[in-house]
Amino acid sequence: MTDRDSWAALLAETGPIDVLVNNAGVMPLGRFETEAEATTDLILDVNVRGMLNGMRAVVPGMVDRGRGHVVNVASMAGMIPIPGMVTYNASKFAALGASLAARREYDGTGVAICAILPSAVRTELSSGAQLGGGMPTVDPEDVAAAVLDTLRTRAARTSVPKWVAPGWSLVEAFVPEPIERLARTLIDDRRTLALDAAARKAYTDRMDRHASAHAAGEEAAR
Repeated sequence: MTDRDSWAALLAETGPIDVLVNNAGVMPLGRFETEAEATTDLILDVNVRGMLNGMRAVVPGMVDRGRGHVVNVASMAGMIPIPGMVTYNASKFAALGASLAARREYDGTGVAICAILPSAVRTELSSGAQLGGGMPTVDPEDVAAAVLDTLRTRAARTSVPKWVAPGWSLVEAFVPEPIERLARTLIDDRRTLALDAAARKAYTDRMDRHASAHAAGEEAAR
């Protein structure tokens, strides 16, 4: 994902791509002040640079052919700030912003760029986490169905469930911050910081290995 040469090799093997789903992502959680630099780099490189690399690899060919579809799987964390996932929030805000900007840039070319914003998904990614913010949980099949639906609707932004993004937009527009702060207290939006370390250990260990390998690769490149 983070290696542009790898994307070029993929295209050389597959030929033209009509639909790209940028779905790879990592979600280490915890307090921002204790996050290792290698973890920060991994999150931003996979969740942001990887997505940009994918678009950069396929969009020119799509434009040349006058058709194509890119679906970037962001997250409701691209709209809703959640304690315990500062860098992840940053990466998903970036993913949504890049998707919307690229959509406008390539409007009229026949290429549609869409963003999917799932709520908390029941996968290893969220294992051991109590996600705050009052977000519902969904299954991977729900997200897959939303991705397929964009092939028909070509909607700029689709949350899973569909009501979450419009609901949050209303909160931002009409709920004063003191009231919102009270609501966050009632729903305990800081519970993301209370991780079940044992339930999350397999995922955390794997992310630590990826972060270390990524850092070593970056150092070797320098």
